[in-house]
Amino acid sequence: MTDVEAAARRFVADVWNARQEESAYELIADECPGLGGTGPEATLAWHHERRAAFPDLRYKIVDVVAAGERVAVHWRAAGTHAGQFGPVPPTGQVVSYSGATFLRFDATGRIVEVWSCTELFQLLQQLGVEMLPPIGGLTAPGA
Repeated sequence: MTDVEAAARRFVADVWNARQEESAYELIADECPGLGGTGPEATLAWHHERRAAFPDLRYKIVDVVAAGERVAVHWRAAGTHAGQFGPVPPTGQVVSYSGATFLRFDATGRIVEVWSCTELFQLLQQLGVEMLPPIGGLTAPGA
């Protein structure tokens, strides 16, 4: 296992699952973009927001691919919708969805980029959100 792979696994275990905020300060560089800012605080803000909606949310690593300074983490998440999630009020629904998070590390082994793809549509369907097209249908740009 490479150092960046171990750091990525620690990021999921400590920051995402164990809520060890001190680990975020060790793992995330100050210039790493996050929710409304940069650095560990911005990354933690995103997790605080998600935890407010899904307090028992847990992530399980499905696969990890590391190459050089980059790591891709395929994960599955599950939790109970007990708080407001965007415009969706709490439903009490247990949800399960997956995604992938891509991390880039600097020369000191700290995370400088986090980019995630999440099955948001699947999550919203499980919460009972009905997706409707805009009234009048879609219009092509420039039409």
